[in-house]
Order: sequence, then structure tokens, then C-alpha cells
Amino acid sequence: MTEGGFRLKLSELVVDQGRRYQFLLITLTRGDHLIQPEDLIGVELPSGIDTSAGVVISGRAPIWLYAYLSDKLYFTAWVACYEAPLGAVVVATRCDVVDIGEVIDIHPPHSYHQQLCPALMIVGPPKSGKSVFSHALFTALSCETPDIYLQRARWDGKGNYLLDLSTEAVNRGDRASLTDQFFPHYSQVILQLRREMSLVIVDVDGVEQPQKLPILEACSHYLIISSLAEAIDPWHEFCGERGNLKPLGMINSVLTPTEIIHQQKPYLEMTAGPWISGEPAAVPQAFLKRMRKLILLNK
Repeated sequence: MTEGGFRLKLSELVVDQGRRYQFLLITLTRGDHLIQPEDLIGVELPSGIDTSAGVVISGRAPIWLYAYLSDKLYFTAWVACYEAPLGAVVVATRCDVVDIGEVIDIHPPHSYHQQLCPALMIVGPPKSGKSVFSHALFTALSCETPDIYLQRARWDGKGNYLLDLSTEAVNRGDRASLTDQFFPHYSQVILQLRREMSLVIVDVDGVEQPQKLPILEACSHYLIISSLAEAIDPWHEFCGERGNLKPLGMINSVLTPTEIIHQQKPYLEMTAGPWISGEPAAVPQAFLKRMRKLILLNK
């Protein structure tokens, strides 16, 4: 059933470990994969919902769509929201089969793969544009291949919401502190995502440090984006020699509109920019071609 910028599809009933549930799958239908609040007007749930079972909402969509659908499903036994790689989190229940806040280890239909997909680690020194580039790459590729995931493995708390802010606003923001469990936790998150996605993009902070080794072990490829020439070789050593990751590309980051290819093999090297928070950024087509090839080789 298509409503505005998205489509809702109901899965077959699943019976597993005493739980009965269906997946309500969200698919974004516009070319830019964007939906608007007015798309909620007139939304109807698909027919065939078993009211005696639970419903797990799954799919890439804004939080307000999940909230709206959770409210619309009030008549079912229970409602959960799926988040990769965590699982299904129960947010409402009218029975004693599940509890609020319970995490159920289940996955949407056809989403779990035996072969790990590529995981591209975006690295480089601070203030080179890693987060802006990562988000631009994710945005460009997810319009073509929906099952792409951008994982922010950054203990400083930077997320996608900061990319629309000015540099001054970003610098004023609160920063988190690093814990011993942070990188081991996200290494397991990345490995789980690699079984569910076609590509995982991993954005890390700008310091080569031994604590990041679990992240290196969870990834398959790396791309350096650097505004400092002297920082490039240490990142090659850290990712390539210590982490045994395959180099996909190297971007010399600049503050003026530039796109110059220096080499194609053994990896793509360019000078490109700018990558500034709050300003539009377009990934060079040469890099997009490499990424598309990487995704296709894994299928």
C-alpha cells in the first residue's frame, strides 16, 4: 500500500519461541528517499493484520513516522520498532508475552546474509571533512541502494544532525567522553550490520589510536580524507599495515571547489572539496563509481 512518499507492506505471520508477529515494512518511494509530514494524511494500514499477534515496524523512515504507525497499531497485541543491529524493541504491549523495553533478536525478512558486506572506514585528521563526506556518500548511494548504513563510531558525539549547523555551532556543542567499552561495542555493531546491509560506512574521529583496533578488525576497506599532507602516511600505516584493510581512496581535502584526479590505481587519489558543515557537498563521480562496483561485487 503506497501513501505519499512511502509504501507499507505486511509480512506473513511468524511464530517463534512462543511469540507471534508480523513485520510492517516501510519502503520510501520517491527518488530522493524523502518524505514529508503531510504524507501522513490519509495513511491506511495494510489489510491482513492479525490483532492477536505483535507487529514489528521496520524500514528507513523518520522517527515521527514510526511514532504515528505505533499509535495506529494500538489494537494489536504488541508493537516493536526494529533497529539494526539491535533488534526489535518493544514499545507497546497489551499482553504478557513481551515487556516494554524488551529487545527481541529478530530480523526483517530477507535481511540476514551469511556473507559479510563491505565496511568502509572513513579516516583522516580532524577538520578535514570526514563527517560531511561520509554523510554525502551515504546520501548519494542510499538513493540507489536503500540497504546502506552510516555508522558514527565517534565517541565525541558528532552525528548527522550537526551537518546542517555552522562550524561555530558544532564547536560549541557538548562532547561525550571515551570509555573502555566504546570501540569494542561498535566493532560488534559493525559486524552485525555487515550481515544485514549491502554496505556499511563507518565514520570515526581523527586520531590513530590503539583503542580503535576493534573497529579496524570489523571493517574491510578504508578511505582517507585529509587536509594535512603529513597525516596521510600514518593513516595508511594504521589502516593498511596494522588493520590489513584495503585502500579504496585518498582525498586531499581543500576549502575551495576542486575536483582533480591524481591516480586511479592501486587506489583512487584526488584533490577535492570543500567539505564544510552546513554547506552542500557532492561526492565526486569517480568515487561513486568505485563504491557502486564494491557493492555489486558483494552481491
